[in-house]
Amino acid sequence: MPKGETSRDGQGQFTIGVVGCGYWGPNLLRNFNQLPGARVKYCCDLSDERLSHMKALYPHLVATKDVGDIIKDEEVDGVVIATPVSTHYAIGRACLEGGKHVLLEKPLTQSAAEAESLVKLADEKKKVLFVGHTFIYSAAVEKMKELLKAGELGDIYYVSSVRVNLGLFQEDINVIWDLAPHDISIMNFLFDSEPVTVTTFARSYIQPGIEDVAFLILQYPGGTVAHIQVSWLDPNKIRRTTLVGSKKMLVYDDTSTLEKIRVYDKGVDVLPHYDTFGEFQLSYRFGDIVVPKINEVEPLKKECSHFMDCALNGTRPQSSGRDGLAVVKVVERACESAKLGGAPLPLDAGEGSGGR
Repeated sequence: MPKGETSRDGQGQFTIGVVGCGYWGPNLLRNFNQLPGARVKYCCDLSDERLSHMKALYPHLVATKDVGDIIKDEEVDGVVIATPVSTHYAIGRACLEGGKHVLLEKPLTQSAAEAESLVKLADEKKKVLFVGHTFIYSAAVEKMKELLKAGELGDIYYVSSVRVNLGLFQEDINVIWDLAPHDISIMNFLFDSEPVTVTTFARSYIQPGIEDVAFLILQYPGGTVAHIQVSWLDPNKIRRTTLVGSKKMLVYDDTSTLEKIRVYDKGVDVLPHYDTFGEFQLSYRFGDIVVPKINEVEPLKKECSHFMDCALNGTRPQSSGRDGLAVVKVVERACESAKLGGAPLPLDAGEGSGGR
C-alpha cells in the first residue's frame, strides 16, 4: 500500500476512533492524542460515565455508544479497540470490513479460528491489523533481543518468566488468557519463532471454572525450554524473566525503575580433558554483573506511533495480526493442555510470522 493511500481528513492527519474507555483505552487515547500527525476524533463506550469522563479530559472528542458511527465516518483511518476479548472479533471484523486499519488490544481474539479469520480479512482489504503486544516495544525487551542476536548470552538453555500479582480477577477469561500473552509475545519476539509444544498445569481457587494460577512449559525449535508462571493469587507483584545461556545469564525485571536488565557473567564449564570419573570436574565462572544502558521511552507511545506508520506506509507491524494469531494459538492450546491435566500438546511452529 503506497504512502498516503489511507483516507485523509481536511488537515492531512491520521484520524482515529478509540473503542473502549475503561481500563486501558484511556492510555491509548492519551498517547494518540499526543502523537504528532494523529487526530483522535471519537471515543466510544457503552458507559455514559466513561464517555463523560473522556469528554471532560478531551472536549474535542465526539462521544458515541455506537461503533458504527466511527465505521461509517470516511474521515476515520484507524480504529483502536480496547474492549473485553469476547468482543474483539465482532468489532475488529466490522472495522476491517468498513475499510479501517485496526489496532486490537491483546489477546487478538478468543480463539485461533477467529484470529485466522481477521488476518485473512485484513489481507483481503489491504488494511493493517495490529495487535497491542506492548512489551515488545519496551526498550528493555529490545535490548534483550539485541544481546541475543549479538551472541552475548551464547546458546539459550532455558527461560523462566514470572508474572504474578494479587488480582485483578477477571470474569470472562482465565489467568492464562489475561497474563500469559505478554510473556508468549516476548519470547516469540526474542526467538523469532513459535513454540512447538506446550504443557500447562492450572488451578481455579477463587472462581470455579476460571483458572487463577497456571504454569506453562513451552518448547521452542532448537531445544530451548521456556517456563511461564502466571497468577492472580500472589502476595507480590512480580514481572521477572530470566534467560540462562551457555555464556552468560540475563535477568529482566520490569518492576525495577533503574536496572531493568542485569547481565551476569556466570556459568559452568566442563574441563575438556579427563580420563576417569574421579578426574571429572566442573569449573564455575563468577564474573562481572553488567547493567546495560537503556534509553527508556513509554512502550505504548512507540506502539501507537508504529501503528500509524505501518498504516501510512503499508509496512508489516512488529506485532502484526499473524503475530497475534501465533500467540492466540499457544494460549488456546495451553488451556486445552490444562483441561487434560497437563498433557503436552503440539503446535505448528514457524520462523517469523510473515504477512501483514
